[in-house]
Amino acid sequence: MMPPRDSATRLGVLIRHNTLLMLREPGPLLSRMILPLVFMTLLRPLYLSAQGHAAGTEQAVVGTLVTFSLLALSISGNAILSERLGRTWDRLRGTPLHPAELLLGKAVPVLTALLAQQLLIVGFGVCVFGLRVPHPFLLLGVLLSWSCTLLGLGALLGVLVRTMGELSAAYDIGGMLLSSVGGALVPLAVLPGWVADVAPASPGYWAAHGLRAALAGDTPTAATACGTLFGTAAVCATLASVRLQGRSGRMVAL
Repeated sequence: MMPPRDSATRLGVLIRHNTLLMLREPGPLLSRMILPLVFMTLLRPLYLSAQGHAAGTEQAVVGTLVTFSLLALSISGNAILSERLGRTWDRLRGTPLHPAELLLGKAVPVLTALLAQQLLIVGFGVCVFGLRVPHPFLLLGVLLSWSCTLLGLGALLGVLVRTMGELSAAYDIGGMLLSSVGGALVPLAVLPGWVADVAPASPGYWAAHGLRAALAGDTPTAATACGTLFGTAAVCATLASVRLQGRSGRMVAL
């Protein structure tokens, strides 16, 4: 067992290193910040005409947040896949790094970016469109649980796919599918009945469900959504860690 101080030191170095790597290539991060605001502005009038001011504004913000945060899986997955393609995983095999430390070192900067994206979307909705957030801490809890789910999904994609093309297809197709089936872009009430039956299988459903509950002040429903999202995050992170360790318990070349 390594002393906790040594583990904390290694983790701090990894976090600083991965933050610098992200900031050196700001294009993907900036696009995930700017495009949701444009998308929300253009589609909000459509939601208003169909649902009214309050419900339409809420649908525009929630739908945009869930959809574009799913597309931000590219940030999480790319953080791992770029290391694999650069063959740095092979060098890490000879270090005392534990897979959990490596994943945490990648996760903290990405978690910060994901939360910043989501808070920007919510803040834009509040300041520009008049979205009401009467329970900010409840909403923050849902956003945190959703961000952890995205981290877990992204990490799992990052250790499973083998090329940037596969990663792009996974987050483009998977992101749009999970958000659409989850009722983010279009309310489940107006979709075919079978969609509502399969929607709970999508993490996007629980994110949208939890966000609407948090905006309405429905604490039990929001707590259920948070628990489901945290559980999904734990399963995905565990699978990614197992894939990193291999059968020997040491990190493997992927």
